Amino acid sequence: MNATGWLESVGIPGVWRVYGLAIGAMLALAGLDMLGAVLAKEWALRHQPLWFVAGLAAFGLLFAVYAASLHVAELSVVTMGWIVFLQVGLLLIDSLRYGVTFPPGKWLAIGLILVLQAYLVLAPNDGAS
Repeated sequence: MNATGWLESVGIPGVWRVYGLAIGAMLALAGLDMLGAVLAKEWALRHQPLWFVAGLAAFGLLFAVYAASLHVAELSVVTMGWIVFLQVGLLLIDSLRYGVTFPPGKWLAIGLILVLQAYLVLAPNDGAS
């Protein structure tokens, strides 16, 4: 049974299935992209082949999930949501794992960009403002 069929069997309405699958795809894509980014950073720091091979696998899986996600959501919506989640995650990883600090002005710019990207993802595409 596919994901849509499973969600239908537990009584989740069609609209919520689409939103749930799209958000799930965005989170999965961002997670795989973050994993690949961290593996690339670790390979750049340590030059161990294991990090490189693991990164290749993460990005290969990312491609497969991206292709599958396009069966349930629009290309632009999935991609923009993925980017928003990815940016937030990478900022947190940079801050928490690698000790990068951002000045208040950059945090303000980051917040504004994220709000605008959220608008791009969440606003209806039917031409209505």
